[in-house]
Amino acid sequence: MRKLLIIILLLGTHALHAQEELSFEMYMDWVRSYHPVAKLADINLRFGEQELRAARGGFDPKIFADYSTKRFKNTEYYDTRVGGVGIPTWGGVELKGILEQNSGAFLNPEQTVPSDGLFALGASVNLGQGLFIDNRRAALRQAQIFQEATKAERQQILNDLYLDATDAYWKWAADYNNLNVFEEGLRLAEERFEMVKESFIQGDFPAIDTVEAYTQVMDRKFSLQTAQINFFRTTQLINTFLWDENEEPIDLVETIFPENVLDPMLYDYSKESLRQYVLSHPELQLKDFDIATTEVERRFKADLLKPVVRVNYNFLTETINPIQTSPFLENDYKMGLTFAMPLFLRKERGSLGFTKAKLDFKNYERELKLFQLKTKLEGEIFNFETVDEQLVVFTNNVSGLERLLEGEVMRFEMGESSLFLVNAREVSLFNAQVTLNNLAARRKTAYAKMLNAAGLGFDE
Repeated sequence: MRKLLIIILLLGTHALHAQEELSFEMYMDWVRSYHPVAKLADINLRFGEQELRAARGGFDPKIFADYSTKRFKNTEYYDTRVGGVGIPTWGGVELKGILEQNSGAFLNPEQTVPSDGLFALGASVNLGQGLFIDNRRAALRQAQIFQEATKAERQQILNDLYLDATDAYWKWAADYNNLNVFEEGLRLAEERFEMVKESFIQGDFPAIDTVEAYTQVMDRKFSLQTAQINFFRTTQLINTFLWDENEEPIDLVETIFPENVLDPMLYDYSKESLRQYVLSHPELQLKDFDIATTEVERRFKADLLKPVVRVNYNFLTETINPIQTSPFLENDYKMGLTFAMPLFLRKERGSLGFTKAKLDFKNYERELKLFQLKTKLEGEIFNFETVDEQLVVFTNNVSGLERLLEGEVMRFEMGESSLFLVNAREVSLFNAQVTLNNLAARRKTAYAKMLNAAGLGFDE
Protein backbone atom coordinates (compact mmCIF):
# COMPACT_ATOMS: atom_id res chain seq x y z
CA MET A 1 0.00 0.00 0.00
CA ARG A 2 2.81 2.37 0.88
CA LYS A 3 4.60 1.55 -2.36
CA LEU A 4 1.44 2.34 -4.31
CA LEU A 5 1.10 5.64 -2.46
CA ILE A 6 4.65 6.62 -3.46
CA ILE A 7 3.97 5.74 -7.09
CA ILE A 8 0.78 7.82 -7.12
CA LEU A 9 2.56 10.65 -5.35
CA LEU A 10 5.52 10.79 -7.71
CA LEU A 11 3.72 10.18 -10.98
CA GLY A 12 1.00 12.69 -10.19
CA THR A 13 -2.09 10.82 -11.40
CA HIS A 14 -5.42 12.49 -12.12
CA ALA A 15 -6.53 11.62 -8.62
CA LEU A 16 -4.14 14.25 -7.26
CA HIS A 17 -5.42 17.76 -7.81
CA ALA A 18 -4.11 19.29 -4.58
CA GLN A 19 -0.50 19.64 -3.59
CA GLU A 20 1.16 16.64 -1.99
CA GLU A 21 4.24 16.46 0.22
CA LEU A 22 7.14 14.18 -0.64
CA SER A 23 8.67 13.50 2.75
CA PHE A 24 12.36 12.89 3.22
CA GLU A 25 11.73 9.34 4.43
CA MET A 26 9.62 8.42 1.39
CA TYR A 27 12.16 10.03 -0.93
CA MET A 28 15.04 8.03 0.56
CA ASP A 29 12.99 4.81 0.37
CA TRP A 30 12.56 5.46 -3.35
CA VAL A 31 16.26 6.16 -3.82
CA ARG A 32 17.23 2.98 -1.98
CA SER A 33 14.83 0.85 -4.00
CA TYR A 34 15.21 2.06 -7.56
CA HIS A 35 18.21 4.31 -8.09
CA PRO A 36 20.64 2.82 -10.68
CA VAL A 37 23.63 3.36 -8.40
CA ALA A 38 21.92 1.32 -5.66
CA LYS A 39 21.41 -1.47 -8.18
CA LEU A 40 25.02 -1.19 -9.33
CA ALA A 41 26.10 -1.57 -5.71
CA ASP A 42 24.11 -4.81 -5.47
CA ILE A 43 25.64 -6.08 -8.72
CA ASN A 44 29.05 -5.44 -7.18
CA LEU A 45 28.35 -8.32 -4.78
CA ARG A 46 27.96 -10.66 -7.73
CA PHE A 47 31.55 -9.96 -8.76
CA GLY A 48 32.76 -11.39 -5.46
CA GLU A 49 30.43 -14.38 -5.65
CA GLN A 50 31.57 -15.31 -9.16
CA GLU A 51 35.25 -14.74 -8.33
CA LEU A 52 34.90 -17.13 -5.38
CA ARG A 53 33.10 -19.67 -7.53
CA ALA A 54 35.90 -19.55 -10.10
CA ALA A 55 38.55 -20.01 -7.40
CA ARG A 56 36.71 -22.98 -5.92
CA GLY A 57 36.81 -24.48 -9.39
CA GLY A 58 40.52 -25.08 -8.79
CA PHE A 59 39.48 -27.89 -6.43
CA ASP A 60 36.97 -29.48 -8.79
CA PRO A 61 37.63 -33.17 -9.59
CA LYS A 62 38.85 -33.68 -13.14
CA ILE A 63 38.47 -36.68 -15.36
CA PHE A 64 41.03 -37.39 -18.03
CA ALA A 65 41.59 -39.88 -20.82
CA ASP A 66 44.34 -40.60 -23.31
CA TYR A 67 44.09 -42.99 -26.25
CA SER A 68 46.87 -43.79 -28.70
CA THR A 69 47.18 -46.58 -31.29
CA LYS A 70 49.44 -47.55 -34.18
CA ARG A 71 48.71 -50.09 -36.92
CA PHE A 72 51.04 -50.75 -39.86
CA LYS A 73 50.98 -53.54 -42.48
CA ASN A 74 48.27 -55.47 -40.68
CA THR A 75 50.24 -55.34 -37.47
CA GLU A 76 48.97 -53.62 -34.31
CA TYR A 77 52.08 -52.02 -32.94
CA TYR A 78 50.36 -50.71 -29.82
CA ASP A 79 46.98 -49.72 -28.47
CA THR A 80 47.15 -47.73 -25.20
CA ARG A 81 44.22 -46.43 -23.21
CA VAL A 82 44.54 -44.49 -19.97
CA GLY A 83 41.68 -42.85 -18.10
CA GLY A 84 41.00 -41.70 -14.60
CA VAL A 85 40.03 -38.99 -12.19
CA GLY A 86 42.09 -36.52 -10.17
CA ILE A 87 40.77 -34.93 -6.97
CA PRO A 88 42.74 -31.96 -5.57
CA THR A 89 42.20 -31.32 -1.85
CA TRP A 90 42.56 -28.31 0.44
CA GLY A 91 45.52 -29.99 2.18
CA GLY A 92 47.58 -29.97 -1.00
CA VAL A 93 47.19 -33.72 -1.58
CA GLU A 94 45.89 -34.79 -4.96
CA LEU A 95 44.06 -38.12 -5.02
CA LYS A 96 44.07 -40.16 -8.21
CA GLY A 97 42.29 -43.12 -9.69
CA ILE A 98 43.64 -44.52 -13.01
CA LEU A 99 42.70 -47.39 -15.33
CA GLU A 100 45.18 -48.60 -17.95
CA GLN A 101 44.40 -50.99 -20.83
CA ASN A 102 47.32 -51.57 -23.17
CA SER A 103 48.06 -54.11 -25.90
CA GLY A 104 50.14 -54.52 -29.06
CA ALA A 105 52.99 -56.43 -30.64
CA PHE A 106 55.55 -53.69 -30.01
CA LEU A 107 54.17 -52.33 -26.74
CA ASN A 108 56.72 -50.82 -24.38
CA PRO A 109 57.34 -53.49 -21.73
CA GLU A 110 56.71 -51.07 -18.86
CA GLN A 111 53.22 -50.50 -20.24
CA THR A 112 52.33 -54.17 -20.13
CA VAL A 113 49.23 -54.72 -18.00
CA PRO A 114 46.73 -57.56 -17.53
CA SER A 115 44.29 -58.12 -20.35
CA ASP A 116 41.40 -56.74 -18.26
CA GLY A 117 43.38 -53.62 -17.39
CA LEU A 118 45.19 -52.34 -14.33
CA PHE A 119 43.79 -50.03 -11.69
CA ALA A 120 45.98 -47.54 -9.83
CA LEU A 121 44.68 -45.79 -6.72
CA GLY A 122 47.01 -43.30 -5.11
CA ALA A 123 47.99 -39.79 -4.22
CA SER A 124 50.51 -37.07 -4.98
CA VAL A 125 51.84 -35.21 -1.93
CA ASN A 126 53.99 -32.07 -1.78
CA LEU A 127 56.45 -32.24 1.11
CA GLY A 128 58.33 -29.04 0.30
CA GLN A 129 56.96 -26.29 -1.91
CA GLY A 130 53.17 -26.37 -1.84
CA LEU A 131 52.84 -28.17 1.51
CA PHE A 132 51.06 -25.30 3.32
CA ILE A 133 50.02 -23.09 0.41
CA ASP A 134 49.96 -23.42 -3.34
CA ASN A 135 48.54 -21.53 -6.29
CA ARG A 136 45.05 -23.03 -5.87
CA ARG A 137 44.81 -22.32 -2.15
CA ALA A 138 46.21 -18.82 -2.57
CA ALA A 139 43.67 -18.04 -5.31
CA LEU A 140 40.79 -19.35 -3.18
CA ARG A 141 41.83 -17.33 -0.13
CA GLN A 142 42.22 -14.18 -2.21
CA ALA A 143 38.78 -14.78 -3.76
CA GLN A 144 37.27 -15.09 -0.28
CA ILE A 145 38.88 -11.79 0.69
CA PHE A 146 37.67 -10.19 -2.53
CA GLN A 147 34.10 -11.30 -1.79
CA GLU A 148 34.24 -9.57 1.59
CA ALA A 149 35.78 -6.50 -0.06
CA THR A 150 32.85 -6.23 -2.46
CA LYS A 151 30.51 -5.94 0.55
CA ALA A 152 32.53 -3.03 1.93
CA GLU A 153 32.72 -1.44 -1.51
CA ARG A 154 28.95 -1.79 -1.90
CA GLN A 155 28.40 -0.11 1.46
CA GLN A 156 30.67 2.79 0.52
CA ILE A 157 28.85 3.26 -2.79
CA LEU A 158 25.49 3.31 -0.99
CA ASN A 159 26.78 5.68 1.71
CA ASP A 160 27.93 8.17 -0.92
CA LEU A 161 24.64 7.82 -2.81
CA TYR A 162 22.62 8.49 0.35
CA LEU A 163 24.74 11.54 1.17
CA ASP A 164 24.32 13.01 -2.31
CA ALA A 165 20.57 12.29 -2.24
CA THR A 166 20.25 13.87 1.22
CA ASP A 167 22.13 17.00 0.20
CA ALA A 168 19.96 17.37 -2.92
CA TYR A 169 16.71 16.96 -0.94
CA TRP A 170 17.46 19.56 1.72
CA LYS A 171 18.68 22.07 -0.86
CA TRP A 172 15.39 21.47 -2.67
CA ALA A 173 13.48 21.96 0.60
CA ALA A 174 15.38 25.18 1.41
CA ASP A 175 14.78 26.58 -2.08
CA TYR A 176 11.07 25.76 -1.76
CA ASN A 177 10.88 27.68 1.53
CA ASN A 178 12.84 30.55 -0.02
CA LEU A 179 10.40 30.59 -2.93
CA ASN A 180 7.51 30.96 -0.49
CA VAL A 181 9.35 33.80 1.29
CA PHE A 182 9.80 35.79 -1.93
CA GLU A 183 6.25 35.06 -3.07
CA GLU A 184 4.98 36.49 0.22
CA GLY A 185 7.33 39.46 -0.14
CA LEU A 186 6.03 40.22 -3.63
CA ARG A 187 2.43 39.92 -2.43
CA LEU A 188 3.04 42.42 0.38
CA ALA A 189 4.86 44.82 -1.95
CA GLU A 190 2.01 44.72 -4.49
CA GLU A 191 -0.61 45.30 -1.78
CA ARG A 192 1.40 48.20 -0.38
CA PHE A 193 1.85 49.70 -3.85
CA GLU A 194 -1.92 49.61 -4.42
CA MET A 195 -2.48 51.18 -1.02
CA VAL A 196 0.09 53.92 -1.61
CA LYS A 197 -1.30 54.62 -5.09
CA GLU A 198 -4.82 54.98 -3.69
CA SER A 199 -3.55 57.24 -0.92
CA PHE A 200 -1.73 59.39 -3.51
CA ILE A 201 -4.95 59.78 -5.47
CA GLN A 202 -6.68 60.92 -2.29
CA GLY A 203 -3.82 63.34 -1.56
CA ASP A 204 -2.49 61.57 1.55
CA PHE A 205 0.92 60.58 0.06
CA PRO A 206 3.30 62.39 -2.28
CA ALA A 207 3.99 61.00 -5.76
CA ILE A 208 7.53 59.96 -4.78
CA ASP A 209 6.09 57.34 -2.41
CA THR A 210 4.33 55.60 -5.29
CA VAL A 211 7.67 55.45 -7.14
CA GLU A 212 9.36 53.92 -4.12
CA ALA A 213 6.55 51.38 -3.66
CA TYR A 214 6.71 50.44 -7.34
CA THR A 215 10.50 49.95 -7.24
CA GLN A 216 9.98 47.58 -4.33
CA VAL A 217 7.56 45.56 -6.43
CA MET A 218 10.09 45.33 -9.27
CA ASP A 219 12.92 44.44 -6.91
CA ARG A 220 10.91 41.66 -5.30
CA LYS A 221 9.79 40.32 -8.66
CA PHE A 222 13.45 40.00 -9.59
CA SER A 223 14.20 38.22 -6.28
CA LEU A 224 11.25 35.88 -6.84
CA GLN A 225 12.43 35.05 -10.35
CA THR A 226 15.88 34.22 -8.99
CA ALA A 227 14.27 32.00 -6.34
CA GLN A 228 12.21 30.28 -9.05
CA ILE A 229 15.38 29.56 -11.04
CA ASN A 230 17.07 28.09 -7.95
CA PHE A 231 14.05 25.96 -7.12
CA PHE A 232 13.81 24.72 -10.72
CA ARG A 233 17.48 23.71 -10.66
CA THR A 234 17.21 21.79 -7.40
CA THR A 235 14.00 20.13 -8.61
CA GLN A 236 15.87 18.90 -11.68
CA LEU A 237 18.61 17.63 -9.38
CA ILE A 238 16.02 15.75 -7.31
CA ASN A 239 14.70 14.17 -10.51
CA THR A 240 18.09 12.54 -11.09
CA PHE A 241 17.59 10.52 -7.88
CA LEU A 242 14.07 9.31 -8.69
CA TRP A 243 13.57 6.26 -10.91
CA ASP A 244 10.67 3.87 -11.29
CA GLU A 245 10.50 0.07 -11.19
CA ASN A 246 11.13 -0.10 -14.93
CA GLU A 247 14.42 1.79 -14.55
CA GLU A 248 12.97 4.90 -16.14
CA PRO A 249 13.64 8.38 -14.67
CA ILE A 250 10.75 10.15 -12.97
CA ASP A 251 10.00 13.87 -13.28
CA LEU A 252 8.28 15.46 -10.30
CA VAL A 253 4.98 17.13 -11.10
CA GLU A 254 4.48 20.74 -10.04
CA THR A 255 2.10 19.78 -7.23
CA ILE A 256 4.80 17.88 -5.34
CA PHE A 257 6.69 19.78 -2.65
CA PRO A 258 9.22 18.81 0.05
CA GLU A 259 8.69 18.81 3.79
CA ASN A 260 9.44 22.00 5.66
CA VAL A 261 13.17 22.36 6.08
CA LEU A 262 12.57 24.09 9.43
CA ASP A 263 10.70 21.09 10.88
CA PRO A 264 12.57 19.45 13.78
CA MET A 265 14.58 16.30 13.10
CA LEU A 266 15.95 13.70 15.53
CA TYR A 267 19.75 13.81 15.69
CA ASP A 268 20.66 10.58 17.43
CA TYR A 269 24.42 10.28 17.72
CA SER A 270 27.32 10.03 20.14
CA LYS A 271 30.73 11.45 19.33
CA GLU A 272 32.47 8.54 21.03
CA SER A 273 30.40 6.02 19.08
CA LEU A 274 31.20 7.79 15.81
CA ARG A 275 34.90 7.66 16.66
CA GLN A 276 34.59 3.91 17.14
CA TYR A 277 32.61 3.46 13.93
CA VAL A 278 35.30 5.18 11.88
CA LEU A 279 37.71 2.36 12.81
CA SER A 280 35.58 0.05 10.66
CA HIS A 281 34.91 2.57 7.90
CA PRO A 282 34.28 0.86 4.51
CA GLU A 283 37.26 2.68 2.97
CA LEU A 284 39.46 1.39 5.79
CA GLN A 285 38.04 -2.11 5.34
CA LEU A 286 38.99 -1.97 1.67
CA LYS A 287 42.56 -1.11 2.69
CA ASP A 288 42.56 -4.03 5.14
CA PHE A 289 41.28 -6.43 2.49
CA ASP A 290 43.95 -5.19 0.08
CA ILE A 291 46.60 -5.84 2.73
CA ALA A 292 45.17 -9.29 3.45
CA THR A 293 45.28 -10.15 -0.26
CA THR A 294 48.91 -9.02 -0.46
CA GLU A 295 49.73 -11.04 2.67
CA VAL A 296 48.41 -14.19 0.96
CA GLU A 297 50.61 -13.32 -2.03
CA ARG A 298 53.61 -12.89 0.31
CA ARG A 299 53.02 -16.29 1.90
CA PHE A 300 52.81 -17.90 -1.53
CA LYS A 301 56.00 -16.17 -2.72
CA ALA A 302 57.81 -17.22 0.48
CA ASP A 303 56.72 -20.80 -0.11
CA LEU A 304 58.42 -20.71 -3.53
CA LEU A 305 61.79 -20.50 -1.73
CA LYS A 306 61.33 -24.11 -0.65
CA PRO A 307 62.51 -26.95 -2.88
CA VAL A 308 60.02 -28.94 -4.90
CA VAL A 309 59.65 -32.30 -3.16
CA ARG A 310 56.76 -34.33 -4.49
CA VAL A 311 55.99 -37.93 -3.61
CA ASN A 312 53.68 -40.02 -5.80
CA TYR A 313 52.32 -43.35 -4.64
CA ASN A 314 49.78 -45.62 -6.33
CA PHE A 315 48.35 -48.97 -5.33
CA LEU A 316 48.13 -51.30 -8.31
CA THR A 317 45.33 -53.83 -8.58
CA GLU A 318 43.48 -55.79 -11.21
CA THR A 319 40.18 -55.17 -9.41
CA ILE A 320 38.56 -52.09 -7.96
CA ASN A 321 38.40 -53.62 -4.47
CA PRO A 322 41.31 -52.11 -2.49
CA ILE A 323 41.09 -54.83 0.18
CA GLN A 324 42.48 -57.39 -2.27
CA THR A 325 45.62 -55.35 -2.97
CA SER A 326 49.04 -56.20 -1.56
CA PRO A 327 50.31 -54.64 1.69
CA PHE A 328 51.65 -51.09 1.55
CA LEU A 329 55.10 -50.86 -0.09
CA GLU A 330 55.37 -54.65 -0.37
CA ASN A 331 54.12 -55.60 -3.87
CA ASP A 332 51.94 -54.16 -6.63
CA TYR A 333 52.63 -50.48 -6.26
CA LYS A 334 54.10 -47.64 -8.25
CA MET A 335 55.83 -44.71 -6.59
CA GLY A 336 58.17 -41.86 -7.39
CA LEU A 337 59.95 -38.88 -5.89
CA THR A 338 60.53 -35.52 -7.58
CA PHE A 339 63.07 -32.99 -6.33
CA ALA A 340 63.98 -29.63 -7.86
CA MET A 341 65.46 -26.38 -6.55
CA PRO A 342 67.19 -23.39 -8.20
CA LEU A 343 70.74 -22.87 -6.99
CA PHE A 344 70.58 -19.12 -6.34
CA LEU A 345 66.82 -18.43 -5.95
CA ARG A 346 67.31 -14.93 -7.35
CA LYS A 347 63.94 -14.92 -9.11
CA GLU A 348 62.10 -16.19 -6.04
CA ARG A 349 63.88 -13.86 -3.60
CA GLY A 350 63.35 -10.87 -5.85
CA SER A 351 59.66 -11.66 -6.20
CA LEU A 352 59.30 -12.09 -2.44
CA GLY A 353 61.19 -8.87 -1.75
CA PHE A 354 58.94 -6.97 -4.14
CA THR A 355 55.84 -8.35 -2.44
CA LYS A 356 57.18 -7.41 1.02
CA ALA A 357 57.84 -3.86 -0.18
CA LYS A 358 54.31 -3.72 -1.62
CA LEU A 359 52.92 -4.93 1.71
CA ASP A 360 54.84 -2.24 3.63
CA PHE A 361 53.59 0.36 1.18
CA LYS A 362 49.97 -0.73 1.68
CA ASN A 363 50.37 -0.71 5.47
CA TYR A 364 51.58 2.88 5.38
CA GLU A 365 48.69 3.75 3.07
CA ARG A 366 46.31 2.21 5.58
CA GLU A 367 47.69 4.24 8.47
CA LEU A 368 47.46 7.42 6.40
CA LYS A 369 43.87 6.61 5.40
CA LEU A 370 42.92 6.04 9.06
CA PHE A 371 44.41 9.41 10.03
CA GLN A 372 42.58 11.12 7.16
CA LEU A 373 39.26 9.51 8.10
CA LYS A 374 39.65 10.48 11.76
CA THR A 375 40.51 14.06 10.79
CA LYS A 376 37.57 14.28 8.42
CA LEU A 377 35.20 12.94 11.08
CA GLU A 378 36.36 15.51 13.64
CA GLY A 379 35.88 18.24 11.05
CA GLU A 380 32.34 17.08 10.27
CA ILE A 381 31.45 16.82 13.96
CA PHE A 382 32.69 20.36 14.54
CA ASN A 383 30.88 21.59 11.44
CA PHE A 384 27.56 20.03 12.52
CA GLU A 385 27.75 21.38 16.06
CA THR A 386 28.75 24.85 14.82
CA VAL A 387 25.91 25.00 12.29
CA ASP A 388 23.55 23.78 15.00
CA GLU A 389 24.60 26.67 17.23
CA GLN A 390 24.35 29.12 14.33
CA LEU A 391 20.79 27.98 13.67
CA VAL A 392 19.77 28.64 17.27
CA VAL A 393 21.32 32.12 17.15
CA PHE A 394 19.77 32.98 13.82
CA THR A 395 16.33 31.69 14.85
CA ASN A 396 16.39 34.25 17.66
CA ASN A 397 17.58 36.87 15.17
CA VAL A 398 14.60 36.20 12.89
CA SER A 399 12.23 36.44 15.85
CA GLY A 400 13.72 39.82 16.72
CA LEU A 401 13.40 41.08 13.12
CA GLU A 402 9.76 39.99 13.06
CA ARG A 403 9.06 42.06 16.16
CA LEU A 404 10.91 45.04 14.69
CA LEU A 405 8.83 44.80 11.51
CA GLU A 406 5.58 44.58 13.47
CA GLY A 407 6.58 47.69 15.45
CA GLU A 408 7.61 49.57 12.30
CA VAL A 409 4.28 48.74 10.60
CA MET A 410 2.39 50.01 13.66
CA ARG A 411 4.39 53.25 13.62
CA PHE A 412 3.78 53.61 9.87
CA GLU A 413 0.04 53.18 10.35
CA MET A 414 0.13 55.89 13.02
CA GLY A 415 2.09 58.17 10.71
CA GLU A 416 5.29 58.04 12.78
CA SER A 417 7.37 56.07 10.26
CA SER A 418 8.02 56.04 6.54
CA LEU A 419 7.48 53.61 3.71
CA PHE A 420 11.24 53.42 3.27
CA LEU A 421 11.77 52.12 6.83
CA VAL A 422 8.96 49.58 6.52
CA ASN A 423 10.45 48.24 3.27
CA ALA A 424 13.90 48.13 4.83
CA ARG A 425 12.56 46.12 7.79
CA GLU A 426 10.80 43.72 5.45
CA VAL A 427 13.86 43.21 3.26
CA SER A 428 15.99 42.48 6.36
CA LEU A 429 13.43 39.96 7.57
CA PHE A 430 13.13 38.21 4.19
CA ASN A 431 16.90 37.95 3.84
CA ALA A 432 17.13 36.55 7.37
CA GLN A 433 14.42 33.99 6.64
CA VAL A 434 16.30 32.87 3.53
CA THR A 435 19.49 32.56 5.57
CA LEU A 436 17.58 30.60 8.23
CA ASN A 437 16.20 28.18 5.61
CA ASN A 438 19.67 27.65 4.17
CA LEU A 439 21.12 27.10 7.65
CA ALA A 440 18.44 24.53 8.45
CA ALA A 441 19.27 22.68 5.24
CA ARG A 442 22.99 22.91 6.03
CA ARG A 443 22.42 21.44 9.49
CA LYS A 444 20.51 18.43 8.15
CA THR A 445 23.09 17.87 5.43
CA ALA A 446 25.89 18.34 7.98
CA TYR A 447 24.37 15.56 10.08
CA ALA A 448 24.38 13.24 7.05
CA LYS A 449 27.99 14.22 6.27
CA MET A 450 28.99 13.46 9.87
CA LEU A 451 27.49 9.97 9.66
CA ASN A 452 29.08 9.44 6.25
CA ALA A 453 32.48 10.44 7.60
CA ALA A 454 32.09 7.75 10.28
CA GLY A 455 31.28 5.20 7.57
CA LEU A 456 27.57 4.98 8.39
CA GLY A 457 24.74 5.00 5.89
CA PHE A 458 21.27 6.49 6.06
CA ASP A 459 19.82 3.43 7.80
CA GLU A 460 22.49 3.31 10.49
